[in-house]
Amino acid sequence: MYSESAQADSVSENDPVSEKLWEIRRRLTAEYGSLISFLNYGAPFELLIGVILSAQTTDIQVNAVTPKLFARFPDAAALAAAPRSEVEEIIKSTGFYRSKAAHIQGAAVALVRKYHSEVPQSMSELTSLPGVGRKSANVVRSHVFGLPAIIVDTHFGRVMRRLGIGRAKNADALERELLTIIPDELQTPLSMLVNKHGRVVCQARSPRCSACVLMDLCDYAKRELEPPA
Repeated sequence: MYSESAQADSVSENDPVSEKLWEIRRRLTAEYGSLISFLNYGAPFELLIGVILSAQTTDIQVNAVTPKLFARFPDAAALAAAPRSEVEEIIKSTGFYRSKAAHIQGAAVALVRKYHSEVPQSMSELTSLPGVGRKSANVVRSHVFGLPAIIVDTHFGRVMRRLGIGRAKNADALERELLTIIPDELQTPLSMLVNKHGRVVCQARSPRCSACVLMDLCDYAKRELEPPA
């Protein structure tokens, strides 16, 4: 395990990795704007439930069901007391709906019983909730509480490894590695921008390297596009 207080050390302006990170942020911001979130939500509780539902489905699908879910069950107490069958029917299109219904209702029950219906802030408290891992907890910590957080999902991990920034394949190991590299002020914006880039350009099977604004910064592109000797 590693401490949630682990932070990237301050790096000098002349550090090449730091310069690369800031340039990546600059280029991706110019490309996609200042991304805030992929999930629609109006309160911390709604974001927490949304990230639990987002497992193994798209944010688009989650955003399609949460308006009805929160209109019917607007807070933790209402969701905790909801008929399971009704919850399952509302979220069915997100897939794995039985386990997800159990998770979101279990999380709602925990919020009511342990946290006065408020979403907790610490990593240990968040990850104690059903259906919440480090990635989901980091989404909540960054977007709700404004804390620095590296949000490692499939897209983010793939792009960072291709860029040559971080090598670990396991999500938790990659987060630990990047905490020593990425300064606090870059962690959340880079997480969101790189995630977006992985969805749009740097895709798993057919990355569009020739259309990539990061091509000259990318170890993968250099290997794939350089002419054979």
